Amino acid sequence: MKDLYQMQRAMRNMRQAALQRGVIAVLDIGSSKVACFVLQFDGTGTYRETDGVGPMAGQANFRVIGAATTRSRGVRFGEIETMAETERAIRTAVQHAQRLAGVRVDHAIACISGGRPASYGLAGEIELKSGKVGQGDIAGVLSSCDVPHFGRGRQVMHAQPVNFALDGRSGLTDPRDQAGKKLAVDMHVLTVDADAVDNLIHCIRRCDMELAGVASGAYMSALSSLVEDEQELGAACVDLGGGATGVSIFVKKHMIFVDAVPMGGDLITQDIAKGLRVPLNVAERLKTLSGGVEATGRDDRELLQLGGDSGDWETDRRTVSRADLIGIMRPRVEEIMEEVAAILDAAGFEHMPSQQIVLTGGGSQIPGLDGLAARMLGRNVRIGRPLRIHGLPHQLTGPGFASAVGLALFSAHPQDEWWDFEMPTDAYPARSLRRAYRWFVNNW
Repeated sequence: MKDLYQMQRAMRNMRQAALQRGVIAVLDIGSSKVACFVLQFDGTGTYRETDGVGPMAGQANFRVIGAATTRSRGVRFGEIETMAETERAIRTAVQHAQRLAGVRVDHAIACISGGRPASYGLAGEIELKSGKVGQGDIAGVLSSCDVPHFGRGRQVMHAQPVNFALDGRSGLTDPRDQAGKKLAVDMHVLTVDADAVDNLIHCIRRCDMELAGVASGAYMSALSSLVEDEQELGAACVDLGGGATGVSIFVKKHMIFVDAVPMGGDLITQDIAKGLRVPLNVAERLKTLSGGVEATGRDDRELLQLGGDSGDWETDRRTVSRADLIGIMRPRVEEIMEEVAAILDAAGFEHMPSQQIVLTGGGSQIPGLDGLAARMLGRNVRIGRPLRIHGLPHQLTGPGFASAVGLALFSAHPQDEWWDFEMPTDAYPARSLRRAYRWFVNNW
């Protein structure tokens, strides 16, 4: 078991070594696009064992020195389906970003939006022998959590302490050096399908890069799109991507829940293509330039040129009213929102101090979506744009790049994970951690 734990730290150390060398790449491999940012760090935020326990531990300063995006290929529902096509798309984005940056990058952090994410809440408790919380006690209480069997073919992606309690005093972010007799912890564990992560790792290695970390796409989008008050009081981030719609919930600046709907903007495009009998590229253009979910009387009179290159004059000169286009798009958008509502209800979102919902991702730019979502979800809804990061070109700052921006912030401001702490040799649970971390053995 000790060897397994050392592999977890090896993963963390690989990322820290890349940051100390000054450059690292972040990759958002989605169903509609592949985005690559090359980050340059100033070296002032390297990880220290004395850094605080919390969501912003190990801070670093960085800027984007190269950024590129290309059309995604071989990815469906947020998961790699055709390895060779995805490899070509990644190579295209990475090589372009490296040329702009003027440096070669050997390590990358990537996010995944598919893989059927599932959240678990774990709890642990220990007696404090010294009467005061030390570094070893933090590791000990985390290792006391009883990890359930997640099922065959599941891998742990995130395992984060979200709350500490000392003698019943809950809500502590960093309990070290405080006096007490009993320390308790709540931990959030996120699992995904093993095959989805293994395929991602294999594909990036085929691109002559080493993977220095994998993160949840929904988590990354929330990091970049939720403002500080929303993360503190409680908010849900809905990331409408091309192949999947991720849902994440934050409270007290910690992620406490993640799930995903295997539907996104690509299905809306396919509905338009089938309904109007046009190619997918024409359907995407119609959705992007003229789409919406709220029809008015004026939309009946607004005619859209379908265009085409079939060679048939009648076919290529067809028109459709904007109201008809909206009539095709709205049912699919409503279906996605119904699935999102079911996820929020299952997560107990109604018990949050705040009922704020933030829509982000490329699909969030559909006109009228925020109003429709507010009526269907029954809560306050706003469109969220990712935080501005130094050096990022303006054309890559929209909601469609929320995951990539969040991944950049995550690499600079890592959330503490279970394996970031030195575990005493006698503190490993008698069972189940071997299952929880088996994927690291295979990949690190």
